[in-house]
Amino acid sequence: MLQTTEQLASTASERYLLVYMIAVLVIITSLVIVFFVVFLKRKNKLLLDKIAQEQAFEKEIVLAQTETQEQTLKNIGWELHDNVGQLLSFASMQLSILKMQADEDLRNKFKDTSDALSQSLHEVRQLSRTLNNEVVLNIGFEKSIDNELKRLKKMKFAKAELIVLGAKKPFENRQHEIILFRILQEFLSNSVKYSEAENLNITLNYKPDNLIITAKDNGKGFNINTVQKGAGLLNMQSRAKLVNAQLHLQAEVGKGVELTINYPFE
Repeated sequence: MLQTTEQLASTASERYLLVYMIAVLVIITSLVIVFFVVFLKRKNKLLLDKIAQEQAFEKEIVLAQTETQEQTLKNIGWELHDNVGQLLSFASMQLSILKMQADEDLRNKFKDTSDALSQSLHEVRQLSRTLNNEVVLNIGFEKSIDNELKRLKKMKFAKAELIVLGAKKPFENRQHEIILFRILQEFLSNSVKYSEAENLNITLNYKPDNLIITAKDNGKGFNINTVQKGAGLLNMQSRAKLVNAQLHLQAEVGKGVELTINYPFE
């Protein structure tokens, strides 16, 4: 009987010891899991902070480059307007004097040259305005695009039009107007140089929360999967990121190029 009691006591002690060991093991395991989860969260936070810092740094670099480009464009605009414009004006004036001194037959021969000079002077002044961000802000986003299309139409395109849809909404940050306008200028510049297009079309579709900008040409297009990304496309993409806009370029051989920008107002 005594032996049975001792055996029961021993069994109970072993049971308590086993429960105790299991409890200790559970606690240790829980602490390890908690420590591991905390470690992972801290590691992820550090990684996210690092990524955010890198993105902020890249954004600052792009912003600095954009500001430098804007200042360069403004200086070029001033040079075109003041220096080149003055030279063309002087040449036009001298030609007019020569026309007055020439006989009737010779005056008619001066006409084409005189018209070309006058047109060149007008184009230079128009171009100088689009390169100056202060002028763009002064006349407004839509008017600047319209002026650019009219200028290009005179140069080489049969049709270049701006279509505005929806209720116009003002930009909270007017510097975004400049950035979006420069993206469109880059697209139009590529159309002039490479597309061999006859028609250009830009649509501004105002929505309650965003602005959808679509720019199209009906040129020869290209294979977007094989073409190498040039500075122009990379420049458009980096500028779009600055204003939190989504940029999509669609192209197909023989079917022209279409640029879509989704700009959020907030």
